[in-house]
Amino acid sequence: MGPISGRIRPVRVVSVGKQATGLYRRYLFTSPARLNGQQASPITLRCAQIFEQSKTTAGPGPLDNKKVRVQGHVRFLRKQKRFAFAHISDGSSLQSIQVVLTPEQATNLTQGAAVEISGIWQPCPPGKQQSHELQATEINIVGEADPATYPIQKKFHTPDFLRQLPHLRLRTPFNSLLSRLRSEFIYQATQEFRSHHNRNFVQVQPPLVTSSDCEGAGEVFTLKPRDAVTEAGETVDFFRSPKYLTVSSQLHLEAYAAELGNVWTLSPTFRAEKSDTPRHLSEFYMLEVEMSYLDSLESLTGFVETLIRNMTQRVYNTPVAQELFGFRETDDPTKDTIHADLEKRWKALMEGPSWPRITYSKAIDHLQDAVAAGQAKFEFSPSWTGGLQLEHEKFLVDTIGKGFPVFVTDYPKAVKPFYMAPSNTPSSENKETVACFDLLLPEICEVVGGSLREHRLSPLIQNMRDHGLLKLRDPTPDSSLRVDAKVTYPHLLANEELGSTQWYADLRRWGTVPHGGFGLGFDRFIGYLAGVSSLRDLVPFPRHFGRADC
Repeated sequence: MGPISGRIRPVRVVSVGKQATGLYRRYLFTSPARLNGQQASPITLRCAQIFEQSKTTAGPGPLDNKKVRVQGHVRFLRKQKRFAFAHISDGSSLQSIQVVLTPEQATNLTQGAAVEISGIWQPCPPGKQQSHELQATEINIVGEADPATYPIQKKFHTPDFLRQLPHLRLRTPFNSLLSRLRSEFIYQATQEFRSHHNRNFVQVQPPLVTSSDCEGAGEVFTLKPRDAVTEAGETVDFFRSPKYLTVSSQLHLEAYAAELGNVWTLSPTFRAEKSDTPRHLSEFYMLEVEMSYLDSLESLTGFVETLIRNMTQRVYNTPVAQELFGFRETDDPTKDTIHADLEKRWKALMEGPSWPRITYSKAIDHLQDAVAAGQAKFEFSPSWTGGLQLEHEKFLVDTIGKGFPVFVTDYPKAVKPFYMAPSNTPSSENKETVACFDLLLPEICEVVGGSLREHRLSPLIQNMRDHGLLKLRDPTPDSSLRVDAKVTYPHLLANEELGSTQWYADLRRWGTVPHGGFGLGFDRFIGYLAGVSSLRDLVPFPRHFGRADC
């Protein structure tokens, strides 16, 4: 075995004390110089690591008066006659490292520059705003920035202004915090699914290019290569038939679940809807789940409630969530753009009573009774065929949920997609309903939608027929191009064919089981817990009607 060098190697710390922190630290191999009580070279650490190791209740911290190197951007620079002060941020913490420099060291330093600064990490005297500061010994400007044109200044920038700079707004404290919060939710979601040992969830990666619009709303983006038109002026489909960006991974998840049992994914979805509101994006992430051998809507909603409660609890116990709660106590003007009492919002999800369930029929009755009693006025009059509007959902959360989430179940069959199974119990009006649900959260409303799936082939094909998804056969087809030219697919009429949805029907044709699933709007969910009202301020590079910058 060769001699031990003094090089730094990254190590992931699983826990500190009794609680896991999720932070990353670097540890040095012991070198001869360190054995002699001397520090051979600066320890390169992230800002969050430095602050974490400097939290001591008594006595000196492990980094006090040690050589430390930080790498990041100059968030703020103040030059004085005898000293200069630079605040260095690397995106790992809301708090920046204050560096004390001589005027000579700060000569070429500018706001926005990427730097690598080494120095002595020294405790500050009592009464100063910060507990420590870095006394610079070496300055290395890695990437220059012209302060006259650099758009991110120390002053407050409105969300509207920052939306024009999606590639740079990540350098602001709150936007970098949102990215770290999102990362933590992804990690904890994975841990939560792995914790359900009796269910054996498998994470899968469904395709983004699909053959059909599973929601049936027609709000899809069609894929075509740039050179789709030939010299003869004919349009050529790259995949030989029209393909689209997925609006949901559900149909493919059902194929996975047919063999693997219980599956989940977190992947982007795309909607070409022209809803120009803060709640809608054209590209967003969905956490989708499909579970086999499931025939109870109550079991499905119960799992959703457990999943959301547990994910919230898991992230609540992490440093990034505590940073979020403490953000309101900082002097950053951005704090006024987020919800005033975030911690209360989190605890309501984690610790509140069981979330109420109400059928769509009873929800409509409740809304109509409120109108008749003069307790509410709506722009859209509530009716069985009219569906639930945002104003209706907010009223239900306020009056039925008392500020807690509410499940609305058993919607009319006519307004839902073809793949949903019929309700186990008919509505009071004996109208056709399906075994589905929407979960409504306060303020943002719908955040989860799911259903039991129609697992019987004959009713599924009839549903597809009712929704106009079956194709009529060409009266003079080229039989050599059709494998099943001499075989009529079960339950189809003589002039019908399934087209691009045949593979989905095949899942019922050969060995299907009762199953169900749901999709959670991942961005909406994080936005609710982050206190950010507009998804355009939550997602770093938002795509919505009329805008797709960068």
